[in-house]
Amino acid sequence: MSIVSVAAFYLEIFGLLTVIGGIIGFVKAKSVPSLVAGGVAGALLVAAGFLAVRVGTSPTVGLVIGLGVSAALASRFVMAYRKSKKVMPAGMMAVLSVVGIVVTAMALLSS
Repeated sequence: MSIVSVAAFYLEIFGLLTVIGGIIGFVKAKSVPSLVAGGVAGALLVAAGFLAVRVGTSPTVGLVIGLGVSAALASRFVMAYRKSKKVMPAGMMAVLSVVGIVVTAMALLSS
């Protein structure tokens, strides 16, 4: 299994978890911004994972989208975790985002 395949799989799982987190945020706190942001970011991550392994295309487009979304989420949730020290959701999303940055950067460098 190549690093691009690993990155694509990670982005798809990360995207699903992000969508689920947005739904949980909406159900628990009636937060429409959580629902919208989680849905949009999650959909972009899933699409990025799909584009990275789509036959007949270069993985670069998907990996760049995944890297950008992961970086945006990291900038939001690392700061939120530093402020709140709460593991859920800020700590978990911060870790998932940073791992997303590392995995997609490694895949971009190898492709």
